[in-house]
Amino acid sequence: MKQRIPITLLTLFLLTFAFCEETTMDEEQQFVETRNNMVKTQIQARGIEDTRVLTAMFDVRRHLFVPVENRRMAYSDRPLPIGEGQTISQPYIVAIMTELLQLDRDDKVLEIGTGSGYQAAILAEIAKEVYTIEIIEILAKNSAKLLDELGYKNITVKCGDGYQGWSKHAPFDGIIVTCAPPEIPQPLIEQLAEGGRMVIPVGEFYQELILIEKTEGKIIEKSIIPVRFVPMTGEAMEKTDK
Repeated sequence: MKQRIPITLLTLFLLTFAFCEETTMDEEQQFVETRNNMVKTQIQARGIEDTRVLTAMFDVRRHLFVPVENRRMAYSDRPLPIGEGQTISQPYIVAIMTELLQLDRDDKVLEIGTGSGYQAAILAEIAKEVYTIEIIEILAKNSAKLLDELGYKNITVKCGDGYQGWSKHAPFDGIIVTCAPPEIPQPLIEQLAEGGRMVIPVGEFYQELILIEKTEGKIIEKSIIPVRFVPMTGEAMEKTDK
């Protein structure tokens, strides 16, 4: 028997969240101008230089990944709620995390925390394959649907607990985590390819964005900036409670 999904406010907004939501040509042009301004003032002005990241941030229509009622704020310098206590990250945070991965066109990437699918879309513009895991079923289903409608054939979405990664498709050239565990999950380190990079926020109340590099079998960690992400749930939370 299929599990029934309760009707929540998130469910209601997702009914109008789909790619088929129509906008006028004037609205689309305004979004283009606003997105261009976002890239220049929020991304480039803060030191992001990777042209592939900048191009992806301009090409991906961020407003399609937020609730309809928040689309006017889609390109603002802030995270936005997407329901179920989750958020779409601030554009700059998406950009710096993506740049830190130093992806190549043939790379395979694992994302933990699909959310609305925006970060996965950015990654898919740069890398060959993107595997993304979302623990909240309704978010996983709807982000998969939206990404498919937008034509992203190189993204695979799974509903599940991301703490254990996705060993079936490992090793990964890059791993990006968009929720904060209290400590770095060992399975993710093990699934990182030689020469690979992982970007992950770590901590509970106080969090740091950590860059991890695997070089000659050794793990090198570097603290980047203080951040604030929603906590990683599932197994990560169970370990915190012990």
